[in-house]
Amino acid sequence: MTESIEGPSAVDVSVEDVIRRPVEVVAAYACDPTNAPDWYANISAVEWKTPPPLNVGSRMAFVARFLGRELRYTYEVTEYTPTSLVMRTAEGPFPMETSYRFAATPEGHTRMTLRNRGTPSGFSRLLSPFMSLAMHRANTKDVRLLKLRLEG
Repeated sequence: MTESIEGPSAVDVSVEDVIRRPVEVVAAYACDPTNAPDWYANISAVEWKTPPPLNVGSRMAFVARFLGRELRYTYEVTEYTPTSLVMRTAEGPFPMETSYRFAATPEGHTRMTLRNRGTPSGFSRLLSPFMSLAMHRANTKDVRLLKLRLEG
């Protein structure tokens, strides 16, 4: 099921940071869904719906808490390369896309960009400006935690 993630109340949040590890190391860790509960503060569980390893078409079910609510959603991988991962909701409370981009810096480190965009529906639609702020805050913390995990 493909739904639009564009629209007047769309949420589009992007966060980036430099992690002092090579792209291959950062991408391998960040793109492994089983690691998500270790660096996403709001994700408590991930269950593979298709057999690993990760590929285009892979599906994973996530359990998270956001704005005081438990959310359950299934992501499907729509793009996967050595320097990017894009997942879109196949099932969940509203259409959402999460993307990771990894780029090498001149020092051999990794500039990682985490982007979430989607269109809340129902009552959540009214809260989209607040959701953008909360999501930016959460994503910033998550990327910092990833950086801490990988830089030791």
